[in-house]
Amino acid sequence: MVSVLAKLALIFVIVQLIGIFVGTTLIGEIASGELEQPTIATENPDDPINAIALIAGILLFTGFFLVFMAFFKGSGMFRVLEVFVLFTASLLVFGSFVPQIAFLLAVELIALRLLFNENVFIRNISAIISVAGVGALIGVSLGVIPVLVFLILLSVYDFIAVFKTKHMVALAKGISGRNLAFTVAIPTKEHQFELGTGDLVMPLVFAVSVMKADQALGFPEYIVPAALILVASLAGLLLTIAWVEKHIGKALPALPPQTALMILAWLASKLIGF
Repeated sequence: MVSVLAKLALIFVIVQLIGIFVGTTLIGEIASGELEQPTIATENPDDPINAIALIAGILLFTGFFLVFMAFFKGSGMFRVLEVFVLFTASLLVFGSFVPQIAFLLAVELIALRLLFNENVFIRNISAIISVAGVGALIGVSLGVIPVLVFLILLSVYDFIAVFKTKHMVALAKGISGRNLAFTVAIPTKEHQFELGTGDLVMPLVFAVSVMKADQALGFPEYIVPAALILVASLAGLLLTIAWVEKHIGKALPALPPQTALMILAWLASKLIGF
């Protein structure tokens, strides 16, 4: 169990560090006018309607996945979706580090993913880059209040989907069974642990959104609230995984405890003056 938690913590830290760098780059480009402010549903990032729109999109996306898993046993359609997300996200990530060759690196990553489809390491790298890019982009697209609304609504949905309708469990099994980079795989002697990328992307969304709101504080002060949020999120995630490892075969959503701890960390940062 210690090995699983250590690997999970390492993956979490890598994702967040990459995502924070990408988010910082996007924030700077928006502030300088080099990049137009990304939007979700309305032109105002602080409009809570954006959170509602994201939840609606997730519900539609989940329904799409469940229908296709029920009627199409192959993974062709899912592979197309995976490639699209990976290409878009990797352009953002590589563009933040090495913009001159970002397109080439994105194409190479997709080629590796398709050629070595069963390779867990390449699959995890693809998932990490996808989460870093998507999380940073959503983070700069939303104000803090819409993110809080989004987190709370998504946590409620996660709880219902795991314990009530149980369709999230079926969805997770379907995704892992098709070897898609929408989960991170951590093989153990007993079984292969699968972590949904949502538990990695939401902390990044919150942290980047808070960084964008606090950028007037200057460096390094504006990093502190985001760092506290990420530490709290990791604590919630590790506690959840530790429980799951002791109860093999049972599902427990990580996002609700992550959300509670992240909000407390954010409020604490405000109380101490950030």
